[in-house]
Amino acid sequence: MTSPKSPPLPRAAGAAAVPWGAIAVAMVGAFMSVLDSFIVIVAGPAMQADLAVSDGELQWILAGYQLTYAVFLITGGRLGDLLGRKRAFVTGMALFTLASVACALSQAAAPLIVARLVQGLGAALMLPQVYAVIAVLVPERDRHRAFGVLGVVLGLATIGGQLIGGLLIGADLFGSGWRPVFWINVPIGVAAILLAARWLPESRAALARRLDLPGVAVLSVALFLLAFPLIQGQQAGWPWWTWACLAASVPAFALFVAVERRIGERGKDPLVRTSLFRTRSFSVGLLLVLTVYTVISSYYLVLSISLQDGLGMTALGAGLVYTPAAVTFFVFSMVASRLVPRYGRRVLQTGAIVLALGYAATAAALIGGLPFTPGVIIPTLMLQSVGGGLIITPSLNAVLARISPEDAGIASGVLSTAQQIGAALGVAIIGVVYFGSLSASAADRAAAAGHAFAMSSIFTFAAAAVAVVLVRLLPAGRPTTGGTD
Repeated sequence: MTSPKSPPLPRAAGAAAVPWGAIAVAMVGAFMSVLDSFIVIVAGPAMQADLAVSDGELQWILAGYQLTYAVFLITGGRLGDLLGRKRAFVTGMALFTLASVACALSQAAAPLIVARLVQGLGAALMLPQVYAVIAVLVPERDRHRAFGVLGVVLGLATIGGQLIGGLLIGADLFGSGWRPVFWINVPIGVAAILLAARWLPESRAALARRLDLPGVAVLSVALFLLAFPLIQGQQAGWPWWTWACLAASVPAFALFVAVERRIGERGKDPLVRTSLFRTRSFSVGLLLVLTVYTVISSYYLVLSISLQDGLGMTALGAGLVYTPAAVTFFVFSMVASRLVPRYGRRVLQTGAIVLALGYAATAAALIGGLPFTPGVIIPTLMLQSVGGGLIITPSLNAVLARISPEDAGIASGVLSTAQQIGAALGVAIIGVVYFGSLSASAADRAAAAGHAFAMSSIFTFAAAAVAVVLVRLLPAGRPTTGGTD
């Protein structure tokens, strides 16, 4: 299945070693893919001032990456199955790095938008291979540890993106303004490509024959119709076309299912085998991941807005506010990777409950009359991170635990898509809640931001409560790779 093999690592007698060299290289791709969804947010005002771009053009600079990223993740996972996961990873990293150079050199909005779209394509080709590499290379008993590290990487990229962006822009290296948020990808990307050539073994799905082009076309249209209004709707004021796109995505997805079933009945190779969704851990796990990612990314976005617009903090200052939460998330993600093999689903259940309590605590504190200050919300953010660390990391493994190596790439693409769609859905919903609750005429901006943030916390509490229910629906007991539930 894999060739050539990665360099030998020390191993216990009779035990297969975890190829941590290969896993570490893959983690770099995961970190960069997620980081670029957030690091650019704080650069928006500087870009707008430097390039004289319109509000609509700025939206595309920020959202174009997320759009191509979300739409082509499943196709990227399938290409890894077909062409080889190492080859797909390196190609995606190269595309991502070159697009970052183009972003950093852009002197106008149009080339920057195009470069961001290409950057999203590179990330869509790169990220699914990370999950597939873990599923294929890491022995089953050690996957909780590997996914624990991945959960930490994704969480730190999500939480740390705006902090890193604030540091880079604040430093204004050589008078370069916002451009370092893209230049930083270049040395890391080049190093990752060289290390992947040395450490990352090749693997592919032995039974995969050719890319299902009709499936790619129909799925891409369906995902575009779903993702585009979710990403652009709030800024555009939810005009009629956003609702028309969302409505049209339903028959588009139905058509995709029909196309895939027909291709499978003919004995050909569909883009997504619909039988995957008969595995309960996969289907329920996807819903769990989608739900959790609905709250994680969107919550930190409105927190950043509340701190900067409501309290007048800088991007760097806002980033420092949720640094304690990032540290807490790191610690409890590591704790989860050790507890799950012993306690299984109960760890996820505890995490979901604590996550919900953390959101409820924030809402209760602000609605109860406490002022919206860092001192009030940092403890509740840390409580949320305790729950997030216990559920986010294990939920990734729950989705792929019973998937055979043959389906690792496409299952990873579906998982990555669930994360992206969940994040976009969360931003869309929480945007309606937050801005609908924000009083533009309020004399006390801090109090107004605190009220809107409290209302947002109620929404995230409700979503976390749904996650509690979904965890209960996951199969209990030790997974058997490749089986169905």
